[in-house]
Amino acid sequence: MRKDFFPVDLEWDKEYELISNFVSNYLRRSGALGVVVGLSGGLDSSVTATILANTIGPSKVLAMIMPTYFTPKEDINDALDLAYKLGVEVMYVGIDDIVDQYMKKTDTDEIRDKMAIANLRARVRMTLLYLLANKRNYLVAGTSDKSEIILGFFTKYGDGAADFLVISHIYKTQLRRFAKWLGLPDKIAYKPSSPQLYPGHKLLDEFPADYGILDPIMYALFDLRIGVERVIKEFEFPKELVDFVISRYYENKHKRERLPSPKETILQDPI
Repeated sequence: MRKDFFPVDLEWDKEYELISNFVSNYLRRSGALGVVVGLSGGLDSSVTATILANTIGPSKVLAMIMPTYFTPKEDINDALDLAYKLGVEVMYVGIDDIVDQYMKKTDTDEIRDKMAIANLRARVRMTLLYLLANKRNYLVAGTSDKSEIILGFFTKYGDGAADFLVISHIYKTQLRRFAKWLGLPDKIAYKPSSPQLYPGHKLLDEFPADYGILDPIMYALFDLRIGVERVIKEFEFPKELVDFVISRYYENKHKRERLPSPKETILQDPI
């Protein structure tokens, strides 16, 4: 497999300036007073929180840590350590009792309905983020990266719900380098991808390979616009991995599109 064509490192000073200007301008135009972000201790949310704190100031950032009974203690500690280092406000809200109420009220079983409950956890976190955002006139910052968006590796109306996205144009593999450029520790920058929506949940439960292999495939398909057959032949990627990326992209297209309706309504600003 060839991966030499994939730019792992970008010009991070320019990327940071691009993101920082976008966040500052968007917040100003919105009239919001600050930003709330879910902080898990993982790569994406840590990079996002760091950029927000450095850009708009820590006093305008609320980091919400929302663990479950199976959230690794290391992740919680990493989230707390980073929040304190950044100087942002922290709110710690365990979500198990909220999820339990949903399960009791709907006769839902965690084993029988594992994925439904997994997605519920992401949606409960979303409601908490928006509750605090509404109370404070804040915006909710999304933490999804480009890899997750292409593959649909997020919960619809869960972690996919936000007022704006910060790192959606950066692939996961690139984001690890960005994290180091921002000064984040190796234990966060190189932490294995793990959504933690059910006990023991790992990326490789759902994917046949890690982002280190999938990212170059996505880059070839979506950035270089190289056809599937060329990606397989010239870049020597296994057909099953390329097929997996294509399949995931189309299966999850509904997560990236506007809601379907009998007749599309496109509104233009009044003259």
